[in-house]
Amino acid sequence: MIRKIVKIDQEKCNGCGLCIDACHEGALQLVNGKATLVSESYCDGLGACLPECPMGAITIEEREAQPFDEEAVQQRMKQKKEETLPCGCPGTHVRTMERPFETPAQQHAFAPAESQLRQWPCQIRLVPPNAPYFQNASLLVAADCTAYAYANIHQDFMRNKITLIGCPKLDDVDYSEKLTDILKYNDIKSITVLKMEVPCCSGLAYAVRDAIGRSGKITPWRVVTISIDGHIIED
Repeated sequence: MIRKIVKIDQEKCNGCGLCIDACHEGALQLVNGKATLVSESYCDGLGACLPECPMGAITIEEREAQPFDEEAVQQRMKQKKEETLPCGCPGTHVRTMERPFETPAQQHAFAPAESQLRQWPCQIRLVPPNAPYFQNASLLVAADCTAYAYANIHQDFMRNKITLIGCPKLDDVDYSEKLTDILKYNDIKSITVLKMEVPCCSGLAYAVRDAIGRSGKITPWRVVTISIDGHIIED
């Protein structure tokens, strides 16, 4: 049948993944670092993903395409939701690590470096929004790669914060939903977003921004960008 359906310009796409979060039918996913229409039957052709694309890589075209299948979409979304739930293994059990609250002046210059991770799990996909360690906490929402690019991440960013990590390019989930729940259920003091300079990392900042807006709360937040050679280039 002839109908409206999304078209993605692979040359313009930077792989940020924002369109994937905006598609409520699960019709898009990242394939080899590019947004891709996984099935014509999942796309309703309404174009909710268009305004989210910062590169203008998505348009609506009218052509021969499979009809929109709402039942197939519901099954796909149910499957995706089940895939993102914790598996129940011991590695996902909630834990809190007690560490003394320290100021930078209390850090001895020659003392061995110690982990500043204060809770488990730390993956955004796995943390339960009502975990007790979120109450009255300051959050660090960090891209996975920052821990490898920035050597002093524990002392400079993780200290005295609850750390959440993720990769908006590789994780096929909407971070803003989980972050919104965390903000709604808890009194969060502040949020620091630590991201890399690569374009796809911007999705992390967008997710935090959207979560704050959806939560209805006023939460101070800032974004710090790390260069690929390990330096702070924006603070």
